[in-house]
Amino acid sequence: MSFDHETLVWFSKSYGLFYLLALSAIIVLYAYWPSNKDSFDKAAESILESEDKPWR
Repeated sequence: MSFDHETLVWFSKSYGLFYLLALSAIIVLYAYWPSNKDSFDKAAESILESEDKPWR
């Protein structure tokens, strides 16, 4: 079976498209998963809890 340049380009573009779509879906599912809410809220408020003062 012989692969020419157009076939390889088509395959790499299609594979890249489906790879990025699947990766985006996984990231969105992880970000909106209910059990991750506590850790995200804790991380968002951790910056506000520290008493950062100017350097003298």
